[in-house]
Amino acid sequence: MSEEIIKNLGPLVPLAGTWEGDKGIDFSRIHSEEKETKFREKIVFEPLGPVLNGPQELYGLRYSMTAWRLGEDNPFHEEVGYWLWDEGRKQLLRCFVVPRGVLINAGGDAEADSKSFHLSAEVGSVTYGILSNKYLDESYKTMKYVLDITIHDDGKFSYKEDTQLWIPVNEAIFHHTDQNTLEKV
Repeated sequence: MSEEIIKNLGPLVPLAGTWEGDKGIDFSRIHSEEKETKFREKIVFEPLGPVLNGPQELYGLRYSMTAWRLGEDNPFHEEVGYWLWDEGRKQLLRCFVVPRGVLINAGGDAEADSKSFHLSAEVGSVTYGILSNKYLDESYKTMKYVLDITIHDDGKFSYKEDTQLWIPVNEAIFHHTDQNTLEKV
């Protein structure tokens, strides 16, 4: 990893590398029933940059995440994407796709030395927004995504995320939540 990339990752510096955690809790709807699932996951963050958008200069982490229910060999969730740092605008972004046909571009304010950050996205936003395939848009429409991350001094980081789904059958918002604490390996 080059020195230039590292020095420009801002709050993402401590995340570069491979992380694993087996304390995950997923609260979701499976076959119309609300269910809590305990899981383990692995996240790989690979530094990249600079990415140039005219005068905007981004540095970041290419990432992949896989999660498995405890005791199972086949993953129940995967995602790929980018974490990006825009030092000039003090913005942190997480852009990712879930292979169910959901794309999320979440963002929020951060300082270069931040150890915790809050990112969000809302359906319909032209900056930090959400897109879904037709089936999900009609049956489990993702309305809002909220993520809180804390980087701990002991070589761990934790997160809590809330994906708010509109379910027309119930005419209500369902909070699909995930949380875990991961350790660098």
